[in-house]
Amino acid sequence: MPHDHYEVLGVDRKAPAEKIKRAYRKLAREYHPDRNPGDDGAEERFKEVQQAYDTLSDAEKRREYDAGGRFADFGGRAGGFADFGDIFSTVFGRRDGPGAPHEQVRGRDLETEVHLSFEQAMDGAEIAVTVPKQATCKTCSGTGARPGTGPKTCPRCAGRGIDSQSQGFFSISQPCSACGGAGSVIESPCGSCGGSGLTPQRKRYRVRVPAGVNDGSRIRVAGKGEDGSRGSTPGDLYVITRVAASPVFRRRDDGNLEVVVPITIAEAIKGATVEVPTLNSTKRIRVPARTRHGTVQRLRGEGPPRTGGRGRGDILYRLEIEMPSELSRAQRKALDAFAESINDHDPRARLLREASARSATVAGEG
Repeated sequence: MPHDHYEVLGVDRKAPAEKIKRAYRKLAREYHPDRNPGDDGAEERFKEVQQAYDTLSDAEKRREYDAGGRFADFGGRAGGFADFGDIFSTVFGRRDGPGAPHEQVRGRDLETEVHLSFEQAMDGAEIAVTVPKQATCKTCSGTGARPGTGPKTCPRCAGRGIDSQSQGFFSISQPCSACGGAGSVIESPCGSCGGSGLTPQRKRYRVRVPAGVNDGSRIRVAGKGEDGSRGSTPGDLYVITRVAASPVFRRRDDGNLEVVVPITIAEAIKGATVEVPTLNSTKRIRVPARTRHGTVQRLRGEGPPRTGGRGRGDILYRLEIEMPSELSRAQRKALDAFAESINDHDPRARLLREASARSATVAGEG
């Protein structure tokens, strides 16, 4: 299984952020545990996809990864690697002493969904979410050791967390077989967590959803993912918003809203002032005389808040002429009189003239 984050997401190293996001969403849906119950391979793939996106979606993390992350990835995950620190220590005589700090394993990032009404998405909301996660064991406070005892320095690696074997100029290192790379061993494991320092728990958080979020927006809640083992850094929680559709307003890709406003034939011909809905109330707009079906009018600044505090979007009102389903005798009589009054105007005359002219030209060329 590939461990390069770009390979995991199936994108090239110069892929823009939007392409990386699309690839992540596709793979996350495909390998999500809820869609693959009991499939350990899919769950592992899902974790890998999440970790890859967490790194590549953050500009700073991506720069650091591109600068050297592949080397750390190769060493930290493959199980055996050439330890460049040991190479330099062989050349210059430097050695890490007993008890030197070892690399801690960061907690896993988690993802959950929240369902919002359209109004909550427009105004912003504080939503409670319950997340199942591996959290610090309450019995041992995360040490993994039975209360009253504690971890001890690994006697095999003297706390370094690695086994090293010299092969000429190079020193080949791998995680210590006795402590698994932790640098310490637990002689009396905690009865609640079995020595891992973590137990399955359900945590409840209140997440602030900013105003104007779209369906599928991804909100990062720092430090609320799974706890790291033995007190290391926790992962993050990513909250995906699922926004219900509105019967009135339609979201547009440009961040604005659109509303279809029916108008009568008479209003389209003569012009009128009509009342239209806004997000918080109603306003009146002018329908000009001789308005065509599908004409769009805009109210600026009445739409949803834009991300990054860049003001608000607009509401676009699409005017659509509504045809009556049936006419009374009086209405039909009035319509006939109106048609008679304008019978000197044929709206298709120009169309037919141009069609006839084209036919004559084609016949002449033949």
